[in-house]
Amino acid sequence: MTREEYGQAYQRGYDLTIRLLLSRGAPRDRAREVAQAAWTRGWERLSQLRNDSLVGTWVNTIALNVYRSVLRSEPAYQTLPELSAKAGVNLAAIDIARILKICRPRDRFLLEEQMRGVTAEEIARKQGVSETAIRIRLLRARRAARKRVERRAAQIQADYQQATSRLAAQYPANLDAAA
Repeated sequence: MTREEYGQAYQRGYDLTIRLLLSRGAPRDRAREVAQAAWTRGWERLSQLRNDSLVGTWVNTIALNVYRSVLRSEPAYQTLPELSAKAGVNLAAIDIARILKICRPRDRFLLEEQMRGVTAEEIARKQGVSETAIRIRLLRARRAARKRVERRAAQIQADYQQATSRLAAQYPANLDAAA
């Protein structure tokens, strides 16, 4: 094949090579780069072409091999961009509300005041007690809340295990097949 014939084949086949790569999932920019590299490699190895009528197929094979090697050299993962918009649901607020809901009213009041930014000194002044007494009450309120949350978590886990064992007894074949 002469250089002129290869140039004509390039003009006819370059866009077809890009379309082939696009059909294989290559991004448009990457498909153009790989197609250019494949046609260049074909030009460099033109002496290896055995049948001039199969130049397009030959270069497309080169393009697929180049694209595969590019895919192998890239990392298999991609970092996700930071989201500019915040989620519409404030999960921390929901968790706090649930925790406060299971607290005793007196403890709930102290914890809510502290979350609003009121200092122990200001709470003590409002209630007419010492700051140390408020600090101790806050400590006890946090401990009591933690204990209630842990008990609630243990209860939920026990209920889940009980329900699972009940279902296993009711449908033993289904669970064995899933495992």
